[in-house]
Amino acid sequence: MKLIIASNNRHKISEIKSMLGVRFETVWGMAEAGLELEVDEDRDTLEGNAQKKAEEVFALADSMGLLESGDAVLADDTGLLVDALNGAPGVRSARYATDGHDDAANRRKLLEALDGVPMEERGAHFATAMALVRKDAPMIRATGRVYGRIINEERGEMGFGYDSLFLYEPAGLTFAEMTADEKNGVSHRRNALALVLAALESE
Repeated sequence: MKLIIASNNRHKISEIKSMLGVRFETVWGMAEAGLELEVDEDRDTLEGNAQKKAEEVFALADSMGLLESGDAVLADDTGLLVDALNGAPGVRSARYATDGHDDAANRRKLLEALDGVPMEERGAHFATAMALVRKDAPMIRATGRVYGRIINEERGEMGFGYDSLFLYEPAGLTFAEMTADEKNGVSHRRNALALVLAALESE
């Protein structure tokens, strides 16, 4: 069976392949599949965006004759939800400060929004919603989460996005201070993938 991941991020593709490769013989990113498509992620929820992306990429791949029975397309959407901000930036995490994807500006805006908020009230979690659309089989949806706290200043040089502000308390490190393997071992994406894999294995 074939799995097409609605992404060209090689790190994401590698992580997904390491977990779902036991169920799919072939795992491709969009470029490997010969697919070019920009999906407008305009839904109000992470789950809605993941499903829309998966369905649109699936429709394109199917129209090109790339999919046989049992083949699938997997898409995801990720956001940071901060308790003191009523779940913001949430579905707009990548575009929190501007309509572009300016990670530094997003972090500055988050720190400004939390200015004066005590550390005990800075709880937050990352969430990754996934949608697996399959040919001749029901869709599988799952959301993985990892909980932590937003600190007052950036720490660490690894990672991206909000990683340098997100303290993973069991390790006492921000995601930007953890190696890729350490982060991937506990991440929201890994937790979502585990739920997708469990759903596949239960069939």
